[in-house]
Amino acid sequence: MTPILSPQIILNIANVSKRFGGLQALTDVNVKIMQGQIYGLIGPNGAGKTTFFNVITGLYQADSGSFELAGKAYSPSAPHLVAKAGIARTFQNIRLFGEMTALENVMVGRHVRTHQGLFGAVFHHKAARQEEAAIRARAMELLDFVGIAQFAGRTARHLSYGDQRRLEIARALATDPQLLALDEPAAGMNATEKLGLRELLVKIKAEGKTILLIEHDVKLVMGLCDRITVLDYGKPIAEGVPADVQKNPAVIEAYLGGSH
Repeated sequence: MTPILSPQIILNIANVSKRFGGLQALTDVNVKIMQGQIYGLIGPNGAGKTTFFNVITGLYQADSGSFELAGKAYSPSAPHLVAKAGIARTFQNIRLFGEMTALENVMVGRHVRTHQGLFGAVFHHKAARQEEAAIRARAMELLDFVGIAQFAGRTARHLSYGDQRRLEIARALATDPQLLALDEPAAGMNATEKLGLRELLVKIKAEGKTILLIEHDVKLVMGLCDRITVLDYGKPIAEGVPADVQKNPAVIEAYLGGSH
């Protein structure tokens, strides 16, 4: 009989804290995400969600805590090192190269996995040309995967808002991440775009990818995520499956106030 293997822990964050002067932004935050999960991080405005993202991806330095990715300790000391380690992220405010094409934006993301150095690129050696062709082919595959291959040659700033969000996700996927961290990907989307986003995230999960999701659309989170952590004033107040989190009195009070 073939043994049933336990899912691998992709991200294991323990006792992470972060202070900005007199403001305690995060206090002993613990997050454990299993392979193939869509894991939600929610909370009221100012709860510390984006600060947590910035800490685990190297934009901010934590005051304390431990960080493990796929069973190996990693140091979130700089964003490019975190990307190389296997965490790719998007931002609440879209950060694309507006004057570059959609294809070029995704190719930029893929370069974190390249092997040919500056010498090969400058002198355009055969190995460098072959690698560049492979990067271009993979970028086209990803544009097709997220549903915008027809816009490969269009500059990013001329894409619709929803398609810019899809392009950001394609660029993040180009790094071959073990964890895809999405910071409010549905922000600013209309109902149709949100439905398309939900379908895309389910599709990404079906490919075996693990997703960490910050999102203000609670309905989207509850219908999509396998597990959820709720932050309030930088502290975790609930963790579990969506059905349990929705009924948690501390969560209800944080969102609606005690009188409700």
